[in-house]
Amino acid sequence: MTFGSPLRQAQALASDASGAGFAGLVVTEGGRTAYLTCAAAALACDLDLATGIAVAFPRSPMVTAQLAWELADLTGGRFRLGLGTQVEAHIRRRYDAPFEHPGPRLRDYLGAVRASFAAFGGEAPLDYAGEFYRLNLLPAMWSPGPIAAGDPPIDIAAVNPWMLEMAGEVADGVHVHPLNHPAYLEEVVLPHLAAGAARAGRDPAGLHLTVPAFTAVGDTEEEQAAWRETARAQVAFYGSTPNYGFLFELLGREGTTARIRERQKAGDVAGMTAVVDDDLLDQFVLQGTFEELPARIVERYGAVADRVVLYFAGMAWGRDPEQLGRWGAMAAEVARLTGPG
Repeated sequence: MTFGSPLRQAQALASDASGAGFAGLVVTEGGRTAYLTCAAAALACDLDLATGIAVAFPRSPMVTAQLAWELADLTGGRFRLGLGTQVEAHIRRRYDAPFEHPGPRLRDYLGAVRASFAAFGGEAPLDYAGEFYRLNLLPAMWSPGPIAAGDPPIDIAAVNPWMLEMAGEVADGVHVHPLNHPAYLEEVVLPHLAAGAARAGRDPAGLHLTVPAFTAVGDTEEEQAAWRETARAQVAFYGSTPNYGFLFELLGREGTTARIRERQKAGDVAGMTAVVDDDLLDQFVLQGTFEELPARIVERYGAVADRVVLYFAGMAWGRDPEQLGRWGAMAAEVARLTGPG
């Protein structure tokens, strides 16, 4: 996983990741766009690429569809469009975009993007009328036209039960939040995806699950401890979001988000991370040597994930590009243990 980055840097990372044995990159959107980073990576080498996620609402569905279509064409079908809502403050105050009814809006957005794909491919005229989006004008000269790769799959970021069930009904897959643990995957993610799929008469086995993993990996205890503290800070950061508080409650840790937010409002970053004690952290992070971690990753995620994403691998490359080979070898061993596909 990596954030959108300067484009030449993105090309260097992609080349190094490919050489290290990684299957692909998941690019999340922050200060730089996920789409341009994916394009730069695709021009550097052949990798599976996904936005994980790109923010939906600030862009019209037509703009998003065009970007995804071009990336699918560029990668020969190795691109997955991952979309998410972001949080309300960013959508309203950073992008000045609408946010009302984010779940139904995202569902409608997917319908509009798919209608655009169908029009690009010549399957049907553009004529989409949903609750939030209406698209009905696409002269031939303004269409990108058919591509050999066909429609890119659309995944969405889903955390709570409603969004998971919506994903099960209409999406091709789900980006599970990095703040995940086994109880959440087993008691929330899988059942609600299955319930949504059942309502739509779909097979939940056909849904593609992308699951990020926090790893505290290293050859020494000191190296592992450093990544462990990085993971602790990340759990505290994500855990400060009120909508994610129920993930702690599933572990019998009611009030954890409230305590993190109390320290956050006081400007006490160290206090935020201190709320995440070692027992709690163990639910979110896998720890071990480079030789030990692949089997532990497969044990935790093998029955759930179609794609496991090493959350800290891009960060590791930024700190020391020479170390990426160790991470890539770990990823390759996970692939060997799980077999083809």
